[in-house]
This record gives sequence, C-alpha cells and structure tokens, in this order.
Amino acid sequence: MRYETIIDPIVAETHVGDGSWAFIDCRFDMKDPDFGEREYEKCHVPSAVYAHLDRDLSGPVIAGVTGRHPLPSRAELVGTFRRLGIGKATQVVTYDESNGSMAAARLWWLLRWAGHAAAAVLDGGIQKWKSCGFALESGVVYRPMSDFEGRFRSDMTLDASQVQSVLANADFVVLDSRTEERFRGLNETIDPVAGHIPGAFSAPYKENLRDDGTFKTPQELASRFAGLASGRDAAHVVFYCGSGVTAAHNVLAFAHAGNGVPLLYPGSWSEWITDAGRPIAVGAS
Repeated sequence: MRYETIIDPIVAETHVGDGSWAFIDCRFDMKDPDFGEREYEKCHVPSAVYAHLDRDLSGPVIAGVTGRHPLPSRAELVGTFRRLGIGKATQVVTYDESNGSMAAARLWWLLRWAGHAAAAVLDGGIQKWKSCGFALESGVVYRPMSDFEGRFRSDMTLDASQVQSVLANADFVVLDSRTEERFRGLNETIDPVAGHIPGAFSAPYKENLRDDGTFKTPQELASRFAGLASGRDAAHVVFYCGSGVTAAHNVLAFAHAGNGVPLLYPGSWSEWITDAGRPIAVGAS
C-alpha cells in the first residue's frame, strides 16, 4: 500500500528497518536554525536521516528578490533526494515536532512537486511517536545514494504575476496560511511589511490540527475547506503564507481531505513585498 498524505505512527513503526521506506527528520526552529539537527543527533526515529529546512529544502535567499524560503533549483533538489536515499519506489515518511509538522509538510510538497507521490507526513510528529512508546536512536544515519529522477509538475505552482492575475478571476480563491493576526497586519514580527495580498482570505494552517498536534479527520478537513474554498476544485485554490512553508501544510491538509492537490505560491508574502508595485491590504478579509 502506498501512503500519500498522512500516516499513523502505529502503521509507520511496522516499517522501521525496511530499506524500501525512508524516514526523514525535518525538525526545525525558525529562531534557532540549528535546533532540529541537534535534536536529531540526540534522538530520532530509528533509521531516519535528517533534512534541514534552510540547506536542503530551500534555495539561496536573494535580498530584494526572493522570499525567505525560495524553492531550491530542480537540479539541487534531485541531488538532495538522491543523497537522502529516496529512490523511485521508496515510501517516504517525513516528520518533525508537533508544532504542526510545517517543515515535514514542506518536504512532502517538494516530493510531490518532483513527481514522487509515495510520501506521507507522520501524524503528530516525533511527540506522537514518543507517546506511543516506540523506539528511538541517537547519532547520524546515512542512506545509500539513490537514483532519484525528478518528474517536476509545473502545474502545482503560481508565481507572483500569476497570483495577481487570478485575484481578478472569480473562479479562483487565494488563501493565506498565516495566523489571523499577521493576515490583518497586526503584530508583524517576521517580515518588514505587514498585511496580506488583497482579495485573499485568512486560513491559518494550525486550524488543520487537534490540540495534540495530530491532523483532524479527512471529513473535518473537507468541511473546513468546503467553507474556505466555496466548493472550488484544487486547480482553482491557491495557498500562500509567509515564505511558502506553512502554506504546504494547508496543501497537505486539503489533499488529505480528498480534494486533490491545490496550487501553491512558493514565494508567498515575503517575496510579494519585495516589489513595491504589488498591492497590499490590511484588516479583515
């Protein structure tokens, strides 16, 4: 069986040690970029390798041009996936902390973008794994180099100019994955300009989760997105956030609800505001 959105730790644990499965630890703290790697070396899911959000799952930041987490080049990403030991037939399980699995969702999205559908996020992250009493190990793990070949899907993303064009198209809806407070332009502590893309609606990614950090049921998520997207199909739903990371969480949840994979604006707000000619809104939707 292939897992393509969320996987229960009880199911995932039965595949530890299976060479055709790759567990990838993505723990990361925006305020302390070395946190995840330190914690990984202390303890991780047995056989798991580590992927760093800044170094492995993002490209270089160009001041005044890109957002805070631009996509890596396709060639760089293929090289990363080969180094992580992801082959054509590998079932990937990504995980991080129970802070919403945002970095794990980013890796999940990158794999889908590269044409690899056999990838799922560990529900509840490493906290849920620990609460189940499953084994952990320390140190650094390396998987054999793989022959990963990307089959990239250009239909999964929009750039800034395309976002501007769909804002005037009633067939589309643009959804902001940040907190409601940041959407409204209040207490912005990350980006130099506050507010949101005009015409977008607020859809905080953490509303996909229960209090324990696990995902709501597909039925609950379907109900949530039915309201936010007003019945639009995946090809007409666009998600963005601050830098393209937490928006991937909403893309994942939308897909987990059985709705297909919606569009992502990878540059997101931190790229949008690099051009003073792009419009900005504050306040409620």
